[in-house]
Amino acid sequence: MPIRLLALLALGASILHAEAALGQDLPYKDDRSDAAALIESYYNAVNRREFARAWSYYAEKKPAADFEAFSDGYAETERVELVTGAVGEEGAAGSRFFNIPIAIRATNTDGSEQVFSGCYTARLANPQIQGVPFQPLHISDWSFSIAEEPLEDAVPAACGDGPPPSEQDALLRRAERLFRTAYADICGAGAGGDDPANATEVHTISYRATYDGPEEPAREAHLFRFFCGMGSYNESHVYYISTELDGLRQLQFAEPDVQIRRENDDDSESPVEDIRITGYAVQDQLVNSFYSPEEHTISSHAKWRGLGDASSSGLWLFRDGRFTLVRYEVDATYDGEINPEPVLDYYTAP
Repeated sequence: MPIRLLALLALGASILHAEAALGQDLPYKDDRSDAAALIESYYNAVNRREFARAWSYYAEKKPAADFEAFSDGYAETERVELVTGAVGEEGAAGSRFFNIPIAIRATNTDGSEQVFSGCYTARLANPQIQGVPFQPLHISDWSFSIAEEPLEDAVPAACGDGPPPSEQDALLRRAERLFRTAYADICGAGAGGDDPANATEVHTISYRATYDGPEEPAREAHLFRFFCGMGSYNESHVYYISTELDGLRQLQFAEPDVQIRRENDDDSESPVEDIRITGYAVQDQLVNSFYSPEEHTISSHAKWRGLGDASSSGLWLFRDGRFTLVRYEVDATYDGEINPEPVLDYYTAP
């Protein structure tokens, strides 16, 4: 059965995969702090079958004659998957308007699917001059049309009269949504660097692959570092990268598992006899990490205690569109001095 017209109004912002079947317990999301989060929240309500909440994201203009007609319009919609582009912003007569490019894949209860692309407009009247009742950021307009797979390619380059976003801005927006969706529970409310001191870092890497011919132009990669969390003396970061060959993806970092043998293995401050690699693992976060644009390297330095005299440090070198582990050091002495020993080194020249 074809998707009803009302389902066209259910298009949303960011990458939000509502992969759960009807009735599954999806995390609750109600965030009206920015335009993309507003649309994400709208579709979160739709996928959780919370139609009264979904209805509340509209204000002066409604998507149906009444609430009953609105909820009936989703009777045969099982789930909606959402992708958005960069949000544009305009001001007019005491209000801010936000234009959100979107694409959705709507799946019906009979298994049929349809892709749509278009634009949402969200409006926020100046909060300082509003009266009672207060009207938060809300959906004020929308327009959609049938589109083709793949879903991400169906997102318009821009909505409204503003210039289309740069490639890096559009990629950053996608990376932000991927990060927040995947790490909201792990990294907490501050995920992504809401504190200016922990702001997201964006780097463009110009490079030539070893297999490129001499006449081929330089390639570009876009690297994004997101703040995840902070302890008493360590902070963690998550990285995403976009390359022409592989597209946008999260970085995973190889790290050696090490076995430390001491004169007295029951005493962590006993002198170290031997450090050996017993295997390798993959990490999705790095501790106290730093990207060097000059060296094209990402380094990490995990302190084992606040004094910093015991630690592990890694170095990953960018080449051919990926980061490879080239050096790893361990300081296992707990002796009040910083004296790491390399357990793996493909970076230092002989």
